[in-house]
Amino acid sequence: MKGSLVRMEGVEEGLRAPDDFHCLEARALERFLERRRVRPTFPLELSLAGNLVEILRRANGFVPSAAGSILLDDPSNKQDDRRQNVLTFIAAFGETAETLVGQNIPADRGIAGRVYLTGEAYSTSYAPDDRYFYGAVDESTRYRTQALIAIPIRIEAEVCGVLELINRKDAPGYSQEDLNLLEIFAGYISISIQNVLDGRQAQEIAKRDNLTGLFNDRYLHIVLAETIRSCQQADRDLAVLFLDLDYFKHVNDSHGHLAGSQVLREVGKLLRRRVQQQNGIPARYGGDEFVLMLPGCNLDDAVDLAEEIRAEVVETTFCGAPGEIQPEPLHLKGITCSIGVATLKQHLSVDLSLEASKSTLLRLADAAMYVAKETGRNRTALAGQPVRRRIVPLNPER
Repeated sequence: MKGSLVRMEGVEEGLRAPDDFHCLEARALERFLERRRVRPTFPLELSLAGNLVEILRRANGFVPSAAGSILLDDPSNKQDDRRQNVLTFIAAFGETAETLVGQNIPADRGIAGRVYLTGEAYSTSYAPDDRYFYGAVDESTRYRTQALIAIPIRIEAEVCGVLELINRKDAPGYSQEDLNLLEIFAGYISISIQNVLDGRQAQEIAKRDNLTGLFNDRYLHIVLAETIRSCQQADRDLAVLFLDLDYFKHVNDSHGHLAGSQVLREVGKLLRRRVQQQNGIPARYGGDEFVLMLPGCNLDDAVDLAEEIRAEVVETTFCGAPGEIQPEPLHLKGITCSIGVATLKQHLSVDLSLEASKSTLLRLADAAMYVAKETGRNRTALAGQPVRRRIVPLNPER
């Protein structure tokens, strides 16, 4: 192998090998040490479901069994007292696997519960006589568990679940060698699941604007194309709102860029709240520009929503309290926005390609926003139509 070598000298007398040890120097060695992120045990392109099935397949290859399952706790509903958690069968194989997946057991019941709470592997040669065995699962699935082996699944240092294998093939029960082998395999399981989670988190981060948490402009183009396709297939309308804050440079010039960033973050929260009930998709296009995608929203409803948003921005006191970015409250009032609106059915030809439809819809909404700017700001304009401005009472509950 080509590359710089480091001689491993200075070994204590009596421990020295016949020849000196050699190793690639640190920089050349780095790429061989990134296995957890670059070359996980199972391919990153597998979905989490595919990854879990592959884990079970590999475990069964090492220790052939008639059935097996993976149980995980619910991270969105974890209790400080782990005994109050619930374990869910999220993957399984064997005769009753289909009926087993989705079932829950209390985290303080059964052999799986014991392994989950103690973090220690466990096996039994005849489960029905084992004091930890929880027979309710067998009763519901009409399966007969005899021998059973279970190991903890960890993500980072925390036990988050259990892998179980049931009824060893070609043997009356599970041996100590089986247990040792699965305990070694448990480390690879943890790395595999963590890699999938890391990959999904990285994908989600790549979609988001760091400041507002809304989708970024790059992902906007992807999701807009997908949304246009789905709306066309379902014969639904799609509204696109292009929003730009008026004279936003004055905020930065008068109060500093921290205040400007805090205002943008608060505008992002306002827009996210406004569109979530309609399954809308908010994005930050860049600077102080935002795009809202509203599947199933027609032109009149889109104008109503645009005017509600415009009115709320006018009435909102920004930086009213110490913020995550701007530490001192500034109580900024009177910020306004201009909004352009275009819809799929009203403004696009059915003959356009998907890519052309996406670009045209965005361009028309953007052009309408500039019409609103040029005709006085703090108003809504429709693509190809005169400026619209409605008096919309604010809903105090929103």
